[in-house]
Amino acid sequence: MDKNMEHKTYQPKMPDIMEAVFDTIYLLFDLVAGIVFFAMAQGRPLFVLYGILTLTLCGGDAFHLVPRIFRAFRGSTPKIKHLMGTGLQISSITMAAFYAILLFIWKLTFPDFAAPAAVEVMIWASAIIRIAVCLLPQNNWCTDEGNLKLSILRNGVFAVTGIGVMILYAISGNAGGYHMTKMVAAILISFGCYLPVTLFSRTKPKVGLLMIPKTCAYMWIIAMGLQLLGSWNG
Repeated sequence: MDKNMEHKTYQPKMPDIMEAVFDTIYLLFDLVAGIVFFAMAQGRPLFVLYGILTLTLCGGDAFHLVPRIFRAFRGSTPKIKHLMGTGLQISSITMAAFYAILLFIWKLTFPDFAAPAAVEVMIWASAIIRIAVCLLPQNNWCTDEGNLKLSILRNGVFAVTGIGVMILYAISGNAGGYHMTKMVAAILISFGCYLPVTLFSRTKPKVGLLMIPKTCAYMWIIAMGLQLLGSWNG
């Protein structure tokens, strides 16, 4: 059958439609939250940073999720497949930036605490290594095969970045009554769901369902910032 005819006769599947709706809600939540942070920041660096954090998350993930949304309704095409691969590379890079921004957010939220030098080095070094690895063409982002060795490397160092940020929020605890120890739980959930997907989703597609709680964990991180914004403006 002609490929154009296959594309025209494609019938969206309900699981794909549900995923597309979920992804759309997630991106819209991030976009609206980012606007709220900037609109209500009143020049306070902490909430300006939260706005940057949120739009970095939204913008990076949009490169990967928007093509997936189109695929859900129109079926896969070489162009969509290429866009998804490139988008995955971009979102992998922006996620490293996401955690670097969380480091600065922690510093502004808890000015009475000093980040241990070793932890800062841990966060920055692992984030830079991840970005460098993500830029390598050997990742084969736009192919079905990918590169398992580089996937393990880039996600291994990414886990180190996350552990570093978790250590900081564990150190500050519930100082100031902000209850930011929840950040540790959110990051732990996100990595606990994300790593199996990156390693096994190609061979076991059902593992990809873990991206739902992983995405919810990131929305929780943003919601914590909104809650903090509300308490500071209250």
